[in-house]
Amino acid sequence: MRVLFTAYPERTHFLLMAPLAWALRTAGHEVRFAGQPKFTEVITQAGLTAVPVGRDRDLWQILARDPDWLGQGDKGGMPLPYDVADREPDGITWEYLHEGYATQVERWHKASNVPMIGDLVEFARHWQPDLVIWEPLTYAGPIAAQAVGAAHARLLFGIDMYGVAREHFLRLKAERPEGERTDPMADWLGGYARKYGGEFSEELVTGQATVDLVPECLQRRAAGLEYLPLRYVPYGGPAVVPAWLRRAPDKPRVALTLGLSTTGHGGEYAVAVQDVLDALGDLDIELVATIAEAEQPKLTRIPSNTRVTSFLPLDALTATCDAVIHHAGFGTLATTALRGLPQLTLPWDNDGPALADGVVRAGAGLVLNPKETTGADVREALLKLLSDPGLRQGAAGLRDRMLAMPSPNDLVGTLERFAAERRDGAAAGASMSGG
Repeated sequence: MRVLFTAYPERTHFLLMAPLAWALRTAGHEVRFAGQPKFTEVITQAGLTAVPVGRDRDLWQILARDPDWLGQGDKGGMPLPYDVADREPDGITWEYLHEGYATQVERWHKASNVPMIGDLVEFARHWQPDLVIWEPLTYAGPIAAQAVGAAHARLLFGIDMYGVAREHFLRLKAERPEGERTDPMADWLGGYARKYGGEFSEELVTGQATVDLVPECLQRRAAGLEYLPLRYVPYGGPAVVPAWLRRAPDKPRVALTLGLSTTGHGGEYAVAVQDVLDALGDLDIELVATIAEAEQPKLTRIPSNTRVTSFLPLDALTATCDAVIHHAGFGTLATTALRGLPQLTLPWDNDGPALADGVVRAGAGLVLNPKETTGADVREALLKLLSDPGLRQGAAGLRDRMLAMPSPNDLVGTLERFAAERRDGAAAGASMSGG
């Protein structure tokens, strides 16, 4: 089987996809990973075969020039309309969703996908993949899959805010008068589908199936979609385990990590890092803080119980820890959960708040709003993480739920059958049509 992965150039999304690509490759399947030319090195560093497509378009550069360009929801985090995923249906309006889709198609999805679509379709026609796996913002993937009759599936990098938002949109669309059922996503994707010999269907928005790394206990899923659970496998790219990390700590070790994406694109942390370090400085712990190099000069003092480094392999670090403080990015949250560690989350954007709430519901940690939190608040919460046996028990339960999910190797057979069923179904349909 030939499997084509594709993603727009966001490293953290790619890192979540790489383990499944490895599993398919080691099972004997041919695997290619398509992305913008500037993303080639990230792909090949993971030992995967890259296919440069289209031209480079850096969404973060556009946002740096115009922070309001993307369009934000009224909750100040996830862009509208995707911020509705954790709301009750009665509080969601057609006007809000329709405006959101119109905004994101023009400002976000076209910018991320249009530079890739033509080359991706051309490569798919040349290589003829049996299966295309795409992350949920790379709509070039299903367009290319449809153009060559391949099966295709989304691979989520967090909570399925996109599928849930789409479900609400379709529900409200059906309630509108016939002449008012406009659909910006369908209009845009349908135009490209027809250009390459296909037609619009909801599969272009939410896939024929959805590979889901997030345990069901941490999220809501869209009803009616086919979800294929997949256990998260920690992978952070090239990394080295330093000698000091190979020795057992003399006192409880706590990790503080606030993610890669924001500072990697010129942003700043949402929480006052110096205030947090000061507040934890007299505790009888070893605090390991992974702080981006660009942010380290802003620190005026480092407490004696604190080690500051720019990067560590998180899986190796958490293996030695008693608790973790982090920003609620899914990769960090899941790596911590797989170690059975209680966690304090400081979520600030995207699906972080919803994921953090899920951790609290699972009894596996605590949450604080970083924009309102003081160092003293973090100190109090950390002391509870280290002393409350109920939180450690809840963390162990969350770990067990994640370990019960199929591994990438386990999912290979499911994807083989999925692709074969789609291929056989398409062949049968073509035969009946020809008859």
